[in-house]
Amino acid sequence: MTHTASPGGAAPDGRAASVLRFLAEIVAWAAAPWALAPHSVVLAVLADVVLIGLPTVFATPGDKARVMVPVPGVATIGLVLLQLAAAVAASWAAWPVPAAIAVTVLCAAVVVSEQPRWRWLVRGAPEKEAV
Repeated sequence: MTHTASPGGAAPDGRAASVLRFLAEIVAWAAAPWALAPHSVVLAVLADVVLIGLPTVFATPGDKARVMVPVPGVATIGLVLLQLAAAVAASWAAWPVPAAIAVTVLCAAVVVSEQPRWRWLVRGAPEKEAV
């Protein structure tokens, strides 16, 4: 499948890549507090504040419709990698091995499916897309 940017210069984000990334984000939002809660409820809450809040506030223009604080594409990639790392690490810490394996496979699939978008983000989003 070929991914191309839309005529307006938006990120080449295929439906499968978006769905996989969203599933991994939800897993991270659930697994991180699950793994941290036995140690500290405050850390569990803080984990979700970071995992949900950072990508909500910081985004690359052209990659999201609304950008509060514009950041370069590599920062957006870093935020995705943070979500994936949290999902994998927390699932291995908190869940049974079969679930952790499934999460690891999901996150690996995200890394593969995100490649066109990540290449676009590294090249730089169009300046005209800034809001």
